[in-house]
Formats: sequence, C-alpha cells, structure tokens
Amino acid sequence: MTKPQLRLIVRRTVLVAGFLPLSLLLAISTGHAQEVIEIPDRDRPIEPGFEEVFRVGVIDGEDWEMFSRIHKVAFDAGGNLYVFDSADQGTGSNLRIVVFDRTGAFLRTFGSAGEGPGEFRLPRTYGVMRDGTTIVGDMAHRAYHVFDPSGRFVRMVRGGMGASQGSGIEGMTTTVGAAVLHEIQVDPRGGAVYSTEVPQIIVSSLSGTWEVPSDYRPIYHHTLGGTEAQTETVVRAWRPRRDPQEDAFKLPGKLPVTIIGPDRTSKPLQDILGEITRPRTFEPRTLMGILPDGGIVYSDSSLYELKVVASDGGGLVRTITRPFRPEPVTSRIEEEYKRQREKMIDQAGETDGRSASFSVGTARFYPEIPVIQEIGTTWEGRIWVTRQGDELLEDGPIDVLTADGEYVGTYSAGVTKMPDAFGPDGLAVFIEYDEFDLASVVVRRLPVEVR
Repeated sequence: MTKPQLRLIVRRTVLVAGFLPLSLLLAISTGHAQEVIEIPDRDRPIEPGFEEVFRVGVIDGEDWEMFSRIHKVAFDAGGNLYVFDSADQGTGSNLRIVVFDRTGAFLRTFGSAGEGPGEFRLPRTYGVMRDGTTIVGDMAHRAYHVFDPSGRFVRMVRGGMGASQGSGIEGMTTTVGAAVLHEIQVDPRGGAVYSTEVPQIIVSSLSGTWEVPSDYRPIYHHTLGGTEAQTETVVRAWRPRRDPQEDAFKLPGKLPVTIIGPDRTSKPLQDILGEITRPRTFEPRTLMGILPDGGIVYSDSSLYELKVVASDGGGLVRTITRPFRPEPVTSRIEEEYKRQREKMIDQAGETDGRSASFSVGTARFYPEIPVIQEIGTTWEGRIWVTRQGDELLEDGPIDVLTADGEYVGTYSAGVTKMPDAFGPDGLAVFIEYDEFDLASVVVRRLPVEVR
C-alpha cells in the first residue's frame, strides 16, 4: 500500500483596517506547500498620482509621429518605447514598429509588408524582450519574425502558431481555416514567449483524423532560440463545460469542401465544424501575467481567484482570493448586452465605411459574469487586477497586490484604466484615442508604493 500524500495548505487572511485576524490552517505534507491567501472584500482606496513623462502622436506632423491603429506598446530594459502601428485594420500587413527613447525622442522605425522573411503578411501578436529583441507572430507565415535591438531582421522561427490545417486534396495538405493566435507575453529571462491556448477551428491530420480542443486550456511556453519553436505546456487551466449540441460552431448554408485523408475516408467540412464548440458570452477566459522570475499568475474561472505558478514548471504555489461573487446573468442583462453590442457593431461599420453583417441575436450566455476582467503585471512583480464594473461592459475597480498575496490597495472605477504596458522604473504606457479616433501614446511613471 502506498503512503497517502497530503498537501500542505496554509490559509491566511491579509488584514485591512477594521478586520480581525483569522487562524492559520496547517496540515503536514510530504509534498510542496500551497498557500491560500484570502483578502477581505473591503477596498483600501489609492490615488493615481501618476507623473507624465512624455506623450507622442499628433494629427499632423512627421510620419513617425502620426499613428493610425496601435495594436501593441511595450518597453525594453532601457525604457525605450516600442509602438506597433498599422493603418490597415484588416490584415495589418503594413505594420511598422516605431521606437522612442525614454524621453520621447524618436529613434527608428522598421517593418514592412511582403512575402519574404521579416516581411509581414498577417501579423497578429507582438512582444519586446528586455534587451530590445522584437517578436512579431505572423499567422500567414505561421512563424515568429525576430528582429535584433537595432530593428534588423535576424530569423524566422516556425511553429507555435496553431494554424488550422486540413487535407484538401488527396496526398496534399492545405490550410482551410485560420485559428486565432492569442497575445504573447515575453519571458523576462529572454529567448521565449508565453501564450494562452490557441483555439483550433479545424484541424485535420494526414491520417484522416479530426481533432477538437481538449478538456483543459493550456498556457504555453515557446522557446525561440532556433528556427523551430520548442513549445511546452506549463499550465493546464480549467475549461468551462460546453453543450456539444447548443454550443457547436455553425455556419449558414453548406460549404462545398470535403476533407479527404490518405485512407480515402472523407468528411464534409460542415460536419467537422459541427464537432467544434464555441465559447459563450461572458464565459471565463484564461487571463495571465508574467512575473519577473518567469513565474505565472493566472485566472481561469468566474471567481476572484488568482493562481501563482512557479517558474520552470515548479507548479502551483499560491492562490489569492477575495470574497466577491460573480453577477448572475439575467434575461435583462442578456437583452442589454445584445443592444450594446449591436450598437457597437453599427458604429464600427459606419467608421469603416462597411456594413456590419454580424448579428448577436443568437448569442448564448454563460450563467454568470466573471469578477476578474483583466490582469497585468509590473516589472517589479506587482499584480494589477481589473474587476467587473457596476455597469455592463464597463471596467470596474483595479486592485494592486503582490505575488506573495500582499494587498496594496484599489483604484476606484473610472480613476484610471489598466496600463497598456508596464516598463522599468515604474513606467507605464496608455494608448488614447481622440474624438476623431486618432491615436496617441502617453507614458507615465507610477508612484513607488504601487510599482
């Protein structure tokens, strides 16, 4: 008989003014300790006090200071700011990277559309290493473009894209669908990036099998040292259950495409789509942030529950909770959501000069709205958590805490938004749009107590 393994759970409550301490719960364990930290629900307000360092982006000026649609901003260790800008809101193939120093002075710009290595076809995700190495994930190339700190193209790293494929003609493989590449976050130790799951819409191998997503949501670590990405699953996050019938991916009409495998078995594309489920509105996402040592903090449910994972596959070491309950989704919320989404889609169609053909009339809903809406991590290891607001589709308060579970305080709703990127020495950058939808970038320095 094997000896039963017990897990050590250390449960402690972080004190906020007006709360009394709770006792610690301890159990002897033969494995590593997992700490559960409970932060009370009473907020400790903190004021922004941000110091503006510089801002860039003008209506009329030099090419490098006029932005169209900013997809991403990031810092390197020197405090240089990288702006990923593209005038094309569709493919984004004309992506350019504009770099400014820590005072806002223009340094350089690089990037161009094209078919060759280092040229963009369908860029979708972006990152900057601490040393200034720039990474652009390109769905059409199914590879990462890697540029050195001067903006010179170095190499293309294939793999880790999750592009969906199918055997369209016997003996040949062709892409019949495109997966959605989730945003990457760089490994602070260099040479690698993290990403959450890549939802697979259609996958067909040469053996004629049809693959669908697994029963968990992975967080990947992609090492980019060579020409092929080395991908490792470092976290298996929770995946909400779906109804295979009600949540099946459906397209109107019949698609005249049949997938044929080498064993001469075939399957209509429409049938394959019927085996894939799609997320429901308000379904919890896997949200993550990367800590300075390469560890991960993530949320995967509708509760206020942050899980801290050690670097290098060290496993779950801490769970940080607050006793906020998710809001149930009522019929009133469903109707209000549909009304707001239709309004946003109509406005987007007017802005783009195109009619909006998407409808939310058939949307299916998760039974509750997750408490946590967004997670950010600073270079010093603080965790910023945006909670659901009182109004539908609006951000609420932002909590600031440490990876050890220390509660720093909370920004009230509307006081500040989550920074679009954090940088060294307390730098934070915000993307702003004026009434004409023209973009600018503002760099501010955070107060010491919230860095």
